[in-house]
Amino acid sequence: MIHLSASLFAQQPTDSVLSLHDCMSYAISNATKVRIRQAAVGDARIARRDAALALFTPQISAQTYAYYNFGRSIDPQTNAYFNTRSFHNNYGVTAGYDLFDGFQAVNNYKISKTGLLIAQSEQKQVEADICLAVMEAYYNVVYYKRLCDVHEEQVRIAESALSKARRQEELGQKSHADVTEIAADLADHEYNLTLARQNYENEKMTLEDLMFWPMDEELAIDTSMPVWEAEALPAPSHSEWNLEHLPDIQIATWQEVNAKRELNTAKWQVLPSLALYAGWNTSYYTYQGSATAPFHNQFRNNGGEYIELTLSVPIWDRLAKSSKITRKRLAYERASAELDQKRREVESEVRRAIQDRDCSRTAYRQAQRKAEVQQEAYLLNLKRMEQGLISPLEFQTSNNNYLKAQADVMNSLFKCLIKQAVVNYYKGIAYIEQ
Repeated sequence: MIHLSASLFAQQPTDSVLSLHDCMSYAISNATKVRIRQAAVGDARIARRDAALALFTPQISAQTYAYYNFGRSIDPQTNAYFNTRSFHNNYGVTAGYDLFDGFQAVNNYKISKTGLLIAQSEQKQVEADICLAVMEAYYNVVYYKRLCDVHEEQVRIAESALSKARRQEELGQKSHADVTEIAADLADHEYNLTLARQNYENEKMTLEDLMFWPMDEELAIDTSMPVWEAEALPAPSHSEWNLEHLPDIQIATWQEVNAKRELNTAKWQVLPSLALYAGWNTSYYTYQGSATAPFHNQFRNNGGEYIELTLSVPIWDRLAKSSKITRKRLAYERASAELDQKRREVESEVRRAIQDRDCSRTAYRQAQRKAEVQQEAYLLNLKRMEQGLISPLEFQTSNNNYLKAQADVMNSLFKCLIKQAVVNYYKGIAYIEQ
């Protein structure tokens, strides 16, 4: 495996310089995608609370009304019609509880609990995606910054060589054609340096966008090369790849569970439902021209209580319940198939990640060996050119090969680190914890 030292980088960054872990933490704290998922988690918590209240508590409501009547009314004393004006005022409190509703409230509560888990897993998935994107952008910034340093060194060497060649031309030791070739080599290195700087700024802007870094502040990251050691990789055991912890599979699993619960709920809806209600109400009234009791007496004397037990038997609903059961059964079959598909996709991704990691390690070792050989050839050719034993064109070829070898080492190293991080993530280690 790739073993990182206690510090991820060789040089300890200052407080104003952000490490890879700092960039990930900042991105998770500020990215809008994470904030959107956090809001979704909040909605899921409210849905779970509402489902729990619907399951364990009754519905309680209070009502009142008042109306003023003009024209004919019934005398409550004689039950005879007469023309008068009256005022009526009513108060009531009602409580109801579903004794049996086809286990709808129970299943809704279970579904809401699973819905909260789904929302939390979706947030974890978004955070993982952001961390991986930040890691790739971060290493790209480091790569192009180090590449700029290499090109700057090449420009410095080429400038020194050009200055020396011009003096030798003045002394008659070099031809004008040799000096022109060295000047062309310098121009080529300056052009490559400009491209590297442009790529560096572009990748830095990408990293800033992923982190939602303030536009009016300068982002400073540690651009020193990572320190790592290669160790023997044991063959992965089956226990290492318990993929059920991955958010993708968790989400698909819980969606299948909820689809099954919704199907069971739809089946139970064909049974009768039973509900219990209890309440209390009272009233107050006055009639013009007749004596009425005071408000507090009527409020007390007119009060009454009731208990109601309601049984609702479904008889004919135009096959609505049958259609709902069919739709829920199809939804469950679809969720089950999606879970199987997701597991297959993740298993393929794991195998591909292991293969990519191993290939990147091999490529890095080869790049290292190539860079060592090219460095030795470059140093030898540098001395030979200073002695006038090779042409500037031959030295430029050797120099370009050495430059490319250095770039290949850095590129393969960063790829190796990213691939190893992906494998560790599939083992259950979050990117931000690596």
